[in-house]
Amino acid sequence: MKTVVQCAALACLLAGAAQAQEVLQGPGAMLRGLDKLSSVTSDLEVRTGETVRYGHLRITLSDCRYPEGTPARASAYVVIEDDNAEAPAFAGWMLASAPALNALDHQRYDVWVLRCTTE
Repeated sequence: MKTVVQCAALACLLAGAAQAQEVLQGPGAMLRGLDKLSSVTSDLEVRTGETVRYGHLRITLSDCRYPEGTPARASAYVVIEDDNAEAPAFAGWMLASAPALNALDHQRYDVWVLRCTTE
């Protein structure tokens, strides 16, 4: 079911982008992390191809795309690995406009994309 929702969301995103505006590729993204135990949020600026640490997580940004003129409507391909797990905790597209649609499912942390960086 999750795969069907992801495919539908990506199809809508691509169809809407094709009709409305040119899709640009950002050099990086601004992510926000929430530590659920301490209730502390942190903003993380990540360059494409870079891996950053957030608590027990390693977050790698592979791509960040946005409609021309609106970097806050970003879609970012992110791989999130937990130091204590063999398989990635998350690998896929996150949408800034719908963070709950395809979110990290982790017992301690929430991570979501805010926007693509433009410089």
